[in-house]
Amino acid sequence: MTSKITERITGHTELIGLIATPIRHSLSPTMHNEAFAKLGLDYVYLAFEVGDKELKDVVQGFRAMNLRGWNVSMPNKTNIHKYLDKLSPAAELVGAVNTVVNDDGVLTGHITDGTGYMRALKEAGHDIIGKKMTICGAGGAATAICIQAALDGVKEISIFNRKDDFYANAEKTVEKINSKTDCKAQLFDIEDHNQLRKEIAESVIFTNATGVGMKPFEGETLLPSADMLRPELIVSDVVYKPTKTRLLEIAEEQGCQTLNGLGMMLWQGAKAFEIWTHKEMPVDYIKEILF
Repeated sequence: MTSKITERITGHTELIGLIATPIRHSLSPTMHNEAFAKLGLDYVYLAFEVGDKELKDVVQGFRAMNLRGWNVSMPNKTNIHKYLDKLSPAAELVGAVNTVVNDDGVLTGHITDGTGYMRALKEAGHDIIGKKMTICGAGGAATAICIQAALDGVKEISIFNRKDDFYANAEKTVEKINSKTDCKAQLFDIEDHNQLRKEIAESVIFTNATGVGMKPFEGETLLPSADMLRPELIVSDVVYKPTKTRLLEIAEEQGCQTLNGLGMMLWQGAKAFEIWTHKEMPVDYIKEILF
């Protein structure tokens, strides 16, 4: 049975937030509020629609109100660092932030997406260490996944993205991976379908780390042809709502093992929870509620 939030909000309750747009679909408020209630912690977690234009004012407001911390999602992950005091080593390397903690007025940015993704794969029984992966995306989540995968020992990563504002970010990611890890990274244009087919054919896992598949791109996929997938391939998606994106539907039809974004969301959230509260999230309890 889930908790009644009205029974536990008091004048002492501290606020933790989530800023992104769109964000009303998020399961994070349910996850964190249930975890707070389960452990008897006097916090409440709320979601706020915040984009680039409002970001600076919102961070200043959160600082002034002395929020304990907050999560950050698209499109704010790669911009919020400008308004923070410090970055964790991982956040600095990735160039993105998804978790902020306020320690006596000092705002520190962390990134937990990459560790969440790798933990979700492990929990699902998939071992990609020493192997090759192909990934679509070059935003905050994609970058965190690539950096963490390289640090954890993935042998080779092929990144595909449109030649948009994020392409330059992907070039920097490739440079960081190749210079600071033992992993080999390459970057390609998502429109180069022949190259995409080749890289997927050589990989053990194909991952969508873009927002394609969720609103307002629900029912869409970056994959140009279903026959690029083979039964031995693992296909994962960072999107978790819908729980089965068009990509995952196609992958299942091709006989692939699939993984949606719920596991990554759970484990990145568990790490953020620990950063704010210095306690472990009751993950098994949260799994029962969310899954």
